[in-house]
Amino acid sequence: MKSILLPTDFSKNSLNAINFAMTFFKNQECHFYIINVQKASSFISDDMMVVSSSATIYNTIVDAAKKSIRNIITNIKKKYNNSKHTFHSIVDYDNFTDALNQVCDAHDIDLILMGTKGASGLERVIFGSNTIHVIQRCTTPVLVVPDGYKFTDLSKIVFATTNLEPFAIEDMQLLKEWVRLYHSNLSILHIADQNHRAYESYDNHDFFNTNFENANHDYIDTTQKDILGEIYTYIHLNKTKMLVIKNKKYSFVQRLFASNSLENLAFKIDIPFFVLPCNSILS
Repeated sequence: MKSILLPTDFSKNSLNAINFAMTFFKNQECHFYIINVQKASSFISDDMMVVSSSATIYNTIVDAAKKSIRNIITNIKKKYNNSKHTFHSIVDYDNFTDALNQVCDAHDIDLILMGTKGASGLERVIFGSNTIHVIQRCTTPVLVVPDGYKFTDLSKIVFATTNLEPFAIEDMQLLKEWVRLYHSNLSILHIADQNHRAYESYDNHDFFNTNFENANHDYIDTTQKDILGEIYTYIHLNKTKMLVIKNKKYSFVQRLFASNSLENLAFKIDIPFFVLPCNSILS
């Protein structure tokens, strides 16, 4: 049975991600942990110096959050009526990523599934700070669902990699399971920049061919700074349903989400984005 963590701030995009999860996992037995994380700035101000007053406000906000989660669970059960799914409510007062990591450890979470904002007007950056922090700092796989995205199928998955280090199958069990369950076509997109060539990187072909039957291999050698833009072009030309990358310290994810390159996020990724953590000794 899978254990899935669903963070929510009760926004439209977070509720859309919860609905995505119900459809994506409709044929699998799952425990869903719906969590809302409160922070101090939500209820503490300069003029609140009395402990009892702060405690009262804290309890009021937490109780309201618990009630909102109960309403979500009630609506989900009514809408989907899926006996394979059970639900748990969590409200925490903590740093957002710390709260998620603690729940992942306590409940042996297999996946964090969360929504993100769509691009609109002049505010073109689509990954909110919480999403970026979760991707960078959580040690559990993270699936990011764009605002408004509805699950239909998983016919095409693209795994984008710079191939700089070997992979371990222990880190990729969810991906392997999804490829099998949804009969997905998996393409491995080998990417290199001006410092090296894709086919000169660590050779992971045998790994993918051994663990993912019929995986395809494509290559991008680029001198462009906008690597994410190159990926975006590729996934849309190939009608991709999910983009996958592997998180490694000081490497691919950090390059994509570096604070000095947020312009790389200034286009709309309109498919789910799956980030695998780096937990094995090989990675």
